[in-house]
Amino acid sequence: MSEQDNESTVVSEQPDVAIQPEITLETVMEELEQTRSGAANLQDQLLRVSAEMQNLRRRADRDVENARKFALEKFSTDLLPVVDNLERGLQAAGTDEAHIAVREGVELTLRLLMDVLRKHGVEVVDPIGQAFDPALHEAMSMAPSPDHAPNTVMAVLQKGYTLSGRLVRPAMVIVATQAK
Repeated sequence: MSEQDNESTVVSEQPDVAIQPEITLETVMEELEQTRSGAANLQDQLLRVSAEMQNLRRRADRDVENARKFALEKFSTDLLPVVDNLERGLQAAGTDEAHIAVREGVELTLRLLMDVLRKHGVEVVDPIGQAFDPALHEAMSMAPSPDHAPNTVMAVLQKGYTLSGRLVRPAMVIVATQAK
């Protein structure tokens, strides 16, 4: 075979024509329904991801706010014995004329320290006369008392404190029982 014959055979061969399936209304409707179903699934996924992102943002904001609120918890807990000692010093000082200047200085220091603690969210739990609450109070003992209702705090041995509503130290109390 010559080159010319070779070329003619190549040219004369017809390329394979892909036979396309017949397009019917049913196949178009099926494809449309599949597309709609896929779009609905994607929209559902989008809504779920959007809700998850919103929840994550809220959680992060809440965590940051709690970190701000309670960052001083350890520091304030460490300062509470200082407050206790200043209060004990005032009780021990009495009303002596010789110690009046020292007493005034301790009162001023205590007031200043309490103002700073209050400014940063530390509040005193002083439960005298209130019902005993184990979430805020620690019962050191129970004593019969005709002057107090049963299960009420009749004396505070050590004040309790909260920081932004969270208990830092429970109040140590004596709880009244029914007098016999």
